[in-house]
Amino acid sequence: MQFAEIGDIGIHYRVDGDPNGAPVVFANSLGTDLRLWDATLPHLPPGLRIIRYDKRGHGLSSCPSAPYSMGSLIRDAEALLDFLEIRDCVFVGLSIGGLIAQGLAVKRMDQVRALVLSNTAAKIGTPSIWQDRMNAVRQGGIEALADATMERWFSKPFRASPDHLLWRNMMVRQPVDGYLGCCAAISGTDFYTPTSGLRLPTLGIAGSEDGSTPPDLVRETIDLIPGSRFELVRRAGHLPCVEQPVEYAALLQQFMADIGHI
Repeated sequence: MQFAEIGDIGIHYRVDGDPNGAPVVFANSLGTDLRLWDATLPHLPPGLRIIRYDKRGHGLSSCPSAPYSMGSLIRDAEALLDFLEIRDCVFVGLSIGGLIAQGLAVKRMDQVRALVLSNTAAKIGTPSIWQDRMNAVRQGGIEALADATMERWFSKPFRASPDHLLWRNMMVRQPVDGYLGCCAAISGTDFYTPTSGLRLPTLGIAGSEDGSTPPDLVRETIDLIPGSRFELVRRAGHLPCVEQPVEYAALLQQFMADIGHI
């Protein structure tokens, strides 16, 4: 385990692969930690420096009191990449990780040379939806949202297998303040204008069964960035890197090859 002291919080991170390789940074979704990418990474090509981290309030990172701003989540990623001396990375962000990716790409063109925006959007949900979810968590804990979230996260066949219970358990074991803090950050974020100004290679990935960020929502955001491409992973919900890791890794590898990152 590795830990970076960044300002007044600590960020848990992990680096795999070639220490001198082309950097790829992964930012995971609300309610998950850096293990989200475990099934995908073995299928990526050699020669990459792979960086994963737990955003604030999740996994083994510090958990300040809620609420959080999206700006603070972006600053955490920025500071971690500066700490690791990362430049010109491919930044892969899923769900809230995709919002962080968009904000970081706008702010630090030196750090991010290309984006993978997976199961995300420039704006996710509405403030009233997020307020309802936060109220439910305050009253009944994260457990109150778990079953409905699994329906949005995973396809019906995957939910029929015991594997989905690992992700349910991961979700409900996140710190309540961390979950609420990140809900507040998503609620307050609308990146349509800044994202429409981005000019860098971008791959969008959606899951055909995604109930959180449906394919049309993902495509709408990807279309804001000229020259971007969009891929649909079938038989997968909000976390295609979990349900279809081989296909997901193949999409990442092809994109990185096409832009000359590998």
